[in-house]
Amino acid sequence: MTGDGETRKRRVDQGLRRVLLVFAWLALLASTSSAALAPPENIKAFDTPNDAGGSNTITWKASPDDSLLLGYSVKRSAKPEGPFEEAGVVLKGQEEYRDGELKDGQKYFYRVDARIIGDSASSAVAGPAVPSAQWFNLGRVNILAFIMLFAGVVLWYIARAKKGAKLFIRRIAGLDAVEEAVGRSTEMGRPLMFIPGLLSIDDVTTLAALTILGRVARKAAEYDTPVLVPCTDPLVMTTAQEIVKQSYSEAGRPDAYREGNISYLTYDQFGYAAGCDGMMLREKPGAVFLQGYFYAESLILAETGHSIGAIQIAGTTAVDQLPFFVTACDYTLIGEEMYAASSYLTREPIMLGTLKGEDLIKLLIVLALTVGVVLETFGKHWIQALFQ
Repeated sequence: MTGDGETRKRRVDQGLRRVLLVFAWLALLASTSSAALAPPENIKAFDTPNDAGGSNTITWKASPDDSLLLGYSVKRSAKPEGPFEEAGVVLKGQEEYRDGELKDGQKYFYRVDARIIGDSASSAVAGPAVPSAQWFNLGRVNILAFIMLFAGVVLWYIARAKKGAKLFIRRIAGLDAVEEAVGRSTEMGRPLMFIPGLLSIDDVTTLAALTILGRVARKAAEYDTPVLVPCTDPLVMTTAQEIVKQSYSEAGRPDAYREGNISYLTYDQFGYAAGCDGMMLREKPGAVFLQGYFYAESLILAETGHSIGAIQIAGTTAVDQLPFFVTACDYTLIGEEMYAASSYLTREPIMLGTLKGEDLIKLLIVLALTVGVVLETFGKHWIQALFQ
């Protein structure tokens, strides 16, 4: 019982203290109100810098009575004499407000009211502030500098490539093996099979796969070997038909092109995998190209191709499917190797220069990050050791 009595007494004491604090605060507010509340000072209103227009920024020096305030009311008018309407409210301690959704080119005047319960004090009127859009955000000069550096490096490499300079690109075994795979299919009297993945034409991996298809179809046309392209998207099918047709024309064999070899199967993931597997078992292609974005069907397709003895060249940016392709296929293009394929195969100067420029910029970024981490980790110790 004694413990309960002490607990009740402690709670009563705490309640009394809270009541006394509230009364003291109210008394302080009342004395402040009677002693003329001080308004904020040094009001400035100006167009918000580095923006797209439609806003002004208002700054001020906090009222000497800031600790007693509820906050500040920022008021706006189209004329210095008013009438003023409330544009926004900020809490005490803050000294800036951004007034948005304004009309560019129109003049606005502002004042800031310090507010407590039952009273307020108005500052002097500031303005006019005229919102307008800026051509360039000066806070992003670093981005401009990076873009200029990147563009300069790329243009320099493109100029070198156009002059005939031999720009080094790391050897990609899977792309070098294209001619070997086509030649093997030709010797065996079997067709080629190219599977462009499950995504639609708006995916960059699919576009990279179709670029490789153009190279494969060109070689197949030279060797008079049929190319089978089962698709899971009608737009991919139409694009593949045009690419293969163009490749046969460039090889001087337009009569050998067969539109029916590029076909649409189904949108269904495993229905598409089953259709491709059935085509493999019926046609027995000598080489299978698995290029594009794949999901759980990747190992099903690769295992079927392996079971018929086809040479397989895979490529995807799907990191979780790469282990299956590496295990079941003869060659695998990993990630960005697919994106580099167009430059690697065609050696076109603009594409080649862009690829080399990107590689150099990536190297510079890695070096900059490495130096930054080292300086952040050890820089203070080195400076202290230098001046000791």
